Amino acid sequence: MKLQISSGDRQFLLDAAAAAPDAEVCGLLLGQLGRAETLVPARNVARDPARSFEIDPATLLAAHRDARSAGQRVIGHWHSHPNGRPEPSARDAARASENGQIWLIVAAGGLTAWAPHSQGAGPAQFQPVAIEVA
Repeated sequence: MKLQISSGDRQFLLDAAAAAPDAEVCGLLLGQLGRAETLVPARNVARDPARSFEIDPATLLAAHRDARSAGQRVIGHWHSHPNGRPEPSARDAARASENGQIWLIVAAGGLTAWAPHSQGAGPAQFQPVAIEVA
């Protein structure tokens, strides 16, 4: 599995994370399987945005509607890790489900992508997804 993203979108994500170094920024990835075509920034409505993220529900609903009308779908989401760790956290694993969506993490001046896999009860396991910048 791989994820294609434009160089402009890559830079947008890096800039968004750099602009909020003390909080997790987040948003949605719209496109086709394996290709992010549109980034949708979202307000982080988590109780502790320095350690967690929760995408604003209104943005989530609007993104699904907009994706359908544009012939796209929500293929995943992105969030930053202000702690600089580019891998999914224990909190990420506890919230992830195996639904085919990508978890894109912005950390330490780069991007990593992950696909969650569940192994029954308990937190998800993540497999790395190669990122291709075009």
